[in-house]
Amino acid sequence: MKILFLVVGKTDDKYLLEGIEKYRLRLKHYIGFDYVEIPDIKNRKSLSESQQKKQESDLIFAKLKVGDHMVLLDEKGQVFRSLAFANHLQQKMNSGIKRLVFVVGGPYGFDDSLYVKAQGKVSLSKMTFSHQMIRLFFVEQVYRAMTILRNEPYHHE
Repeated sequence: MKILFLVVGKTDDKYLLEGIEKYRLRLKHYIGFDYVEIPDIKNRKSLSESQQKKQESDLIFAKLKVGDHMVLLDEKGQVFRSLAFANHLQQKMNSGIKRLVFVVGGPYGFDDSLYVKAQGKVSLSKMTFSHQMIRLFFVEQVYRAMTILRNEPYHHE
């Protein structure tokens, strides 16, 4: 199985980019992991929230392949502890999914068309974080899950 982490918009802060890259490189030793940024919508200030979400969803759908298993990172999604998330990923790997796609939407969230097509929703916390910070937190959690599954000493319970 491969994981695609699809995010809408650019990550601006250097420290976040460095952290994302650190864990992305570490993940190469465990699983195929791609991090793809979808550029911000042009002229978005002239668009309504729903128009922005619709355009973003079109760009997200354009990155998907037949057979992809799409999971939205959403505040109303399932909340996992790290061990449970590792087990969840293991179940996905065992299920024969070729590519598991996790998606972070734009500033207004997701268009309804994405909710309809998604096979799941995951929340990283009951707290609200910026869309840019979530990227780093998520990549680190995938790395943590991989070390848990390999019984390596990174995670402490």
